[in-house]
Amino acid sequence: MIVRIVRMTFRPEKTEEFLEIFRDSKARIRAFAGCQHVELLQDLHQPNVYSTYSLWDSEEHLNAYRDSELFGQVWPATKTLFAAKPQAWSHVQVAI
Repeated sequence: MIVRIVRMTFRPEKTEEFLEIFRDSKARIRAFAGCQHVELLQDLHQPNVYSTYSLWDSEEHLNAYRDSELFGQVWPATKTLFAAKPQAWSHVQVAI
């Protein structure tokens, strides 16, 4: 299982536009092969900072999404709204 976290800082006046993009695409992302979960988190103290938290069956599934037509629609539209460069991390769950 791959945990993917992407932190995005938006221009404050563009956050509502981003939320619309996310609302319109979240079901299709969740339905993508290998995606087990996707949710949106908002920073507690910076209301224009959001993170996506998603769970993928494998890195191959995540990469297939990143190479997909859906990502090719969602990501370019989202990038135009940024106030800062996004940060992304991929993790594996550790069973201890």
